[in-house]
Amino acid sequence: MRGFSERADVEDVERLLASDLRPLEPETVPVGGCAGRVLAEDVAARHDVPGFRRAAMDGFALRGEATFGASEYAPLRFEVVGEAFPGRPHPESLEAGQAIRIMTGAPVPDGADAVVKAEVCREARGRVEVQEPVAPRKNVGEVGEDIRVGTTVLRRGRRLRPQDAGLLASIGHAQVSCVRAPRVALVVTGDELLPAGSAPRDCRIVDSNSTVLAALVARDGGVLLPFEILPDDPERIRAALQADADVLLVSGGSSVGQEDHAPRLLAELGRLDFHGVTMRPSGPAGGGRIGESYVFLLPGNPVSCLCAYEFFAGPTLRALGGRPRAWPHRRRRARLARKLSSQVGRTDYVRVELRGGEVVPIATSGASILSSTVRASGAVIVPRELEGLPEGAEVEVLLYDEDSEPGEAGGDGP
Repeated sequence: MRGFSERADVEDVERLLASDLRPLEPETVPVGGCAGRVLAEDVAARHDVPGFRRAAMDGFALRGEATFGASEYAPLRFEVVGEAFPGRPHPESLEAGQAIRIMTGAPVPDGADAVVKAEVCREARGRVEVQEPVAPRKNVGEVGEDIRVGTTVLRRGRRLRPQDAGLLASIGHAQVSCVRAPRVALVVTGDELLPAGSAPRDCRIVDSNSTVLAALVARDGGVLLPFEILPDDPERIRAALQADADVLLVSGGSSVGQEDHAPRLLAELGRLDFHGVTMRPSGPAGGGRIGESYVFLLPGNPVSCLCAYEFFAGPTLRALGGRPRAWPHRRRRARLARKLSSQVGRTDYVRVELRGGEVVPIATSGASILSSTVRASGAVIVPRELEGLPEGAEVEVLLYDEDSEPGEAGGDGP
């Protein structure tokens, strides 16, 4: 066993990881599954939307000019010669003095240029009385009113939302070019580990890191490959490190102990760019490359594993998939309820609670206490140049929850 001869600063590791990183190549994605993906190219409309004049409300389609002068006391009468429904147009052009019954979304026939709403009409014996004038083009959606053919509707680099996918479908796209989703391999090692779903027994513990990492990978747009828990066997770990993946996440065996084989194997198979970082927790974190694959050595302690992922692996995974490197957490500023201790020269990832609008550091700081992240509302990052933060200092909290955290009033509702 040996200690770390030197450690890298967090900022230096972040700059190293960002220095030559580019999004992956594009791939074709069905429009029905593109939400959450990142566009690899601009998208222009191939069709007008709508592609025909359509009724904007239920009523009667007619010539608007012919209704001028109509009132409740002097209604104008038109002959009703048919009807139109969405997908079932009236087949003939209207003549002067004629109208058709029409439903919202139905095509407006030739010869008509307006729709008078049903509420100001009275129909009887094949005729309709119009009690209010309607101007030409009133209540009619024109061709291309929503989108004109050739218009750029979505720009490269946009992360597609559900409504974006709907828009793509509306302009006739069956598929779209997106940045390829990164393939992620998990290398979980430890003789003491039992698979998730097991009950702890004897001196063995249940692997929780793979469950946390799988959820984080999904959050950040990666595709997780099948994996299994490996014993602390160098040859088994060596084979796993040669997986066909864009990112490899090694959970456990990353430090300098007798059974910590991953750093040596990474150096032999590729390059070990950093090992040991001036941060707490996650000091033993490391990383490098094997061919084109990014490899991250994540400590086995659950909080350290989470922390190292968030600082180093997460930004890399998001950037490969075309997303921003920035942490995807909601942020909230609040004042410290009590002093937050730290150490100059070390970046601290501090779990905190929000209580009554104040930030309270969680007393338990152990890297193996996963429950502390469950109790926490989020985390505060203390930069390495600060020796803690005083009571009353305003800090930024990276919130774990997408919605309001337990005990937080309000939230982000409308």
